[in-house]
Amino acid sequence: MIDHEGIIDRIDGDIAHVKINSVSACASCYAKGVCSAADQEEKYLDVHLNGAEYRQGEPVHVQVAKHLGFRAVALGYVYPFLLLMAVLVAFTAAGTQELRAGTYALLSIIPYYLVLFLFRKRIGSAFTFSIKKT
Repeated sequence: MIDHEGIIDRIDGDIAHVKINSVSACASCYAKGVCSAADQEEKYLDVHLNGAEYRQGEPVHVQVAKHLGFRAVALGYVYPFLLLMAVLVAFTAAGTQELRAGTYALLSIIPYYLVLFLFRKRIGSAFTFSIKKT
């Protein structure tokens, strides 16, 4: 399981809106003040409570199965990279100029991300989060 600490921001019926502070690995480094790579970001997740009792402001652990994390990485990064490379290799092998082949490869991922956007609710329903009290 992938586990993150969070705080319940608000509760709407059976859905808790949980705020998670996402910290990069270098954010705890002593040199983060001079490094522009350090980042910290707040993220919000909607988690079904399934009848459990929680209160606003309560600290919780948000969990998701590890294989779902790998699926998210594949959908967001691996598959578009493979598509881009396949189009680039295909157009280059067909004798297209490199600049034109690169442009076509970059343009080929636009429909991919558009399809992801259109099916975001269906894809999002496959990613189920659970929460536990700390």
